Amino acid sequence: MKITLGNLLNKRLPDEEIVVVDGNSSDGTKEYLEQLLADGKIHQLLSEPDQSQAHGWNKAMLLANGIIIKKIIDDDIFDYDAIRKCTDYMLKNPDIDVVISNDLLSSLSNYKNIQKTTRLPQFNKWKNKLQPSFTFGDVHLLIRRSSLAYIGLYNTNYVMMDWEYSLRISYLNANIAYYTGYNALSVYHDQSITALKNIKQITNQGSRANVFYEYAGDRAGISLWSKIKIAIGKRIKKKEHKNQYASEVNKDLSVIYTYLQSQIEMINANGDFKFIKKIE
Repeated sequence: MKITLGNLLNKRLPDEEIVVVDGNSSDGTKEYLEQLLADGKIHQLLSEPDQSQAHGWNKAMLLANGIIIKKIIDDDIFDYDAIRKCTDYMLKNPDIDVVISNDLLSSLSNYKNIQKTTRLPQFNKWKNKLQPSFTFGDVHLLIRRSSLAYIGLYNTNYVMMDWEYSLRISYLNANIAYYTGYNALSVYHDQSITALKNIKQITNQGSRANVFYEYAGDRAGISLWSKIKIAIGKRIKKKEHKNQYASEVNKDLSVIYTYLQSQIEMINANGDFKFIKKIE
């Protein structure tokens, strides 16, 4: 958490607000955050138990005062220059409700293996009215705060909350724009929500949502983005890697995260990316 938040603090511009929601941590995190608040480095802090991950994120979105909301997950890597390109695009196009982008993916156990993932084909099918909804991860999602009145908050009944949220946003025919760059890099590890998922629960929730949102469905009712993360998790959990997570904990995470930060920034700096609107 300190690595991701520290990077955000270093990159924050004067007109940007940092809202932190902590699930009543007892490991010193709460005290660390309270000091940041007292020092004026973060702007709002709420530390109390959450009913679910979605509950915690909903609190943060309701507290936010800005025009554009960007969810920052403490496990993952973000390119703030790319995020600001998405923000600027939304500010120049006030009809846009949300912006999503391509995603990069790595894992703590094999962090130099970075994969590029995309939902652009699914976006184009939806854009061309060939399917009523599609899925994407929310690690790269930006939301116009005023659009929450239409698209709503996360469904607190869903474990894979971003999966349901993406189906709902697209099914509601929200004005989604797609950025072909990468504003986030997802980092898989053995203690992530994806790794600890309940297959039966996910499948049951997925079956209900597939019908409700008229979605043909990815396997087990989850997005391609999540399936890739799960596949990596399965490889990590093979017998020969059964002690992998213990070794990860002992690694210098700052070295891993510094490397991944440099890679996403390099990929974005060397790419020619564009925004694709739902209606050109």
